[in-house]
Amino acid sequence: MDMAADTGHHSREAASRIRPGTAAEVGRVNFLLARAIGAGAGGGPPNLFTTLGRHRRLFRRWLAFAGALMPGGVLPRSDTELVILRVAHDTGCEYEWRHHERLALTAGVGVEEVQRVRQGHQAPGWSERQRLLLRAADELHTERTISSALWNELRPLMSDAELIELCLLVGHYEMLAMTVTSLGIAPDRFPEGAPPRLVRALQRIATRRPRKRPK
Repeated sequence: MDMAADTGHHSREAASRIRPGTAAEVGRVNFLLARAIGAGAGGGPPNLFTTLGRHRRLFRRWLAFAGALMPGGVLPRSDTELVILRVAHDTGCEYEWRHHERLALTAGVGVEEVQRVRQGHQAPGWSERQRLLLRAADELHTERTISSALWNELRPLMSDAELIELCLLVGHYEMLAMTVTSLGIAPDRFPEGAPPRLVRALQRIATRRPRKRPK
């Protein structure tokens, strides 16, 4: 099922302007990193990584930051994927949507919830926390800030670190959407269905939070 297909919502991605690099062009280490990340989603090296890898020095530094937000952030993975999907919808970035609809399903977001993201925070069925997260993504997209009213609703539900990460998460994926669209990075092809069982198991291990030690 291609959940990216949505009536009235069209991708703004342009024709390719910078093609993905080969192992020789991006460097063998960068290419191996891209291949490993692609395997985590059940596909080949993502075009995003092999394109950005052409800027070898910047790519490695960006990758560390991106990984600290997802999957290494403090927000629950289901929250993270919900926010990223809303950013992908708001920016019209099909590349982000296709990647993260798959990742969302392995992070605990239901099929119906993934589809409902396009309807926004006013759609019935969201929890209070989910509704506020979607509102925050929309406000940061349109206003470039979170209103005082929304902040006061988020504050009791989220820690300082989670609120900081929420702002950076939205900003980061807005930046990626802009870059993908400007460079004309083509969507990747994935096999039908969810990622392989082994891949999903590795994802669960990689995102498992360590238990807190009793004080």
